[in-house]
Amino acid sequence: MTMSANLAPITELYVSYDSAQKLKVEAADLVSHDLSPRQICDLELLMNGGFYPLKGFLPEADYDGVVDNMRLADGTLWPMPITLDVSEAFAEKIEIDQDIALRDQEGVILATMTVTDKWVPNKALEAEKVFGADDDAHPAVNYLHNTAGNVYLGGPITGIQQPVHYDFRARRDTPNELRAFFRKMGWRKVVAFQTRNPLHRAHQELTFRAARESEANLLIHPVVGMTKPGDVDHFTRVRCYEAVLDKYPQSTTTMSLLPLAMRMAGPREAVWHGLIRKNHGVTHFIVGRDHAGPGKNSQGEDFYGPYDAQDLFREHEAEMGIEMVPFKHMVYVQERAQYEPNDEIADKDSVTILNISGTELRRRLQEGLEIPEWFSFPAVVKELRRTKPPRSNQGFTVFFTGFSGSGKSTIANALMVKLMEMGGRPVTLLDGDIVRKNLSSELGFSKEHRDLNIRRIGYVASEITKNGGIAICAPIAPYANTRRAVREDVEQFGAFVEVHVATSIEECERRDRKGLYRLAREGKIKEFTGISDPYDVPQNPELSVETENVDVDNCAHQVVLKLESMGLIAGH
Repeated sequence: MTMSANLAPITELYVSYDSAQKLKVEAADLVSHDLSPRQICDLELLMNGGFYPLKGFLPEADYDGVVDNMRLADGTLWPMPITLDVSEAFAEKIEIDQDIALRDQEGVILATMTVTDKWVPNKALEAEKVFGADDDAHPAVNYLHNTAGNVYLGGPITGIQQPVHYDFRARRDTPNELRAFFRKMGWRKVVAFQTRNPLHRAHQELTFRAARESEANLLIHPVVGMTKPGDVDHFTRVRCYEAVLDKYPQSTTTMSLLPLAMRMAGPREAVWHGLIRKNHGVTHFIVGRDHAGPGKNSQGEDFYGPYDAQDLFREHEAEMGIEMVPFKHMVYVQERAQYEPNDEIADKDSVTILNISGTELRRRLQEGLEIPEWFSFPAVVKELRRTKPPRSNQGFTVFFTGFSGSGKSTIANALMVKLMEMGGRPVTLLDGDIVRKNLSSELGFSKEHRDLNIRRIGYVASEITKNGGIAICAPIAPYANTRRAVREDVEQFGAFVEVHVATSIEECERRDRKGLYRLAREGKIKEFTGISDPYDVPQNPELSVETENVDVDNCAHQVVLKLESMGLIAGH
């Protein structure tokens, strides 16, 4: 009997153990590139066959094809550009056909790469074609423009060793390990469920149905590489998955973790997920509503239509060699005490349909409200509550921004005293001057140094927030991009409250408490915000306060009221 194609071993890019030991020694002389977290995820799936048939980071011709029509230069279907982005400075050191060492963040060598291509991509075009819009509200477009390097290197990879993971080691499987497991278990048909969120009862119900309808075994295949900023961290999610696993029949269900860096690219991402799952030995794949969608664009509309992903998948299904199981929207019918697909309920008008959206769930967790058993498993809710206590017990950051002399520090000080009076959480004030003395004494006032200073403040604030304290920051923070980056740093751990101290430049100059505006006008201070350097006015801060003709106490009190309305401090 021949082995079915989905279970036969797949090509990996690793060399043998002995060659790897030899290569490690030889690689000591190579120029090294330190991989970013996203590049490490990509490299791991390149090396272990998850991104088969790719042989390395895409060369230019393949990249152009993928961006333009989802195909490599030889016509093979591949929807996602897998590129090694580097800085201009690094790229200048590299000759074509040179070997470079790819290392993790600790400097451990994972692979070598022969650089066959080096080019400056048209990022706006990549955003438009791959993600559907050149709109920074899309996390991957934001990454492309504000995090990724400006030069791409392409070329084949020689794998030396897997990236090291210290967490959930027994739950991580390469494509070949999964294929071997399916062979051993005698599983011919396997349906995979992709998820980046905790599993609740509706998910369990739909995965059950999907497996039953396709008469297949079930692989729960959560992504633990990188998902969308603001998602539940993967440690919590995996503990939630483990809490649910025993609700499934053991002999026909397994779970494996996928170290994928998602791009949230909707339709293209669904096709990409399908190809990756096929490489893992899977025969069927559940594609949901708005599969891998990033949420709203800057106009407040969804980036992708709810069924765009299913349509694109269906179009390429035969060529991909993996079958789509379309995912129905499951809702709870109270009278029958069960979940049913929303579009198959004949007596909609005479039954009570219950549904809790993701937003509503987050609200209930934040405010410590009840989460009913019909919606989720007690073990999952308990796990989520451990990670996300009610907001009034979480850390948070208040970030004041405004011109020099606008009154930021004064209001920040008043707020600090008011919060200390309430008690319950430690409060730290990261004022511009304090920070420049203790954290950033070596920095000047160039754009680059200002950014660095604000990023340091953001880093400290995010650590304070993570540990349940309150951070109050009061730098000028003139640049919107940097404020956004700080917001993302902090929001992984708690709320970020941006307060724009909206004192006009004229008023600040009139007050000129430190005499700085005079010096700036005389040209003695270069790059002074509002005079010779721009200030990006915050577009939608949580709060904007006017200080002209308002006393400081009242300004601080407005912030306190805002914190109360956000549930961050318990109302008295």
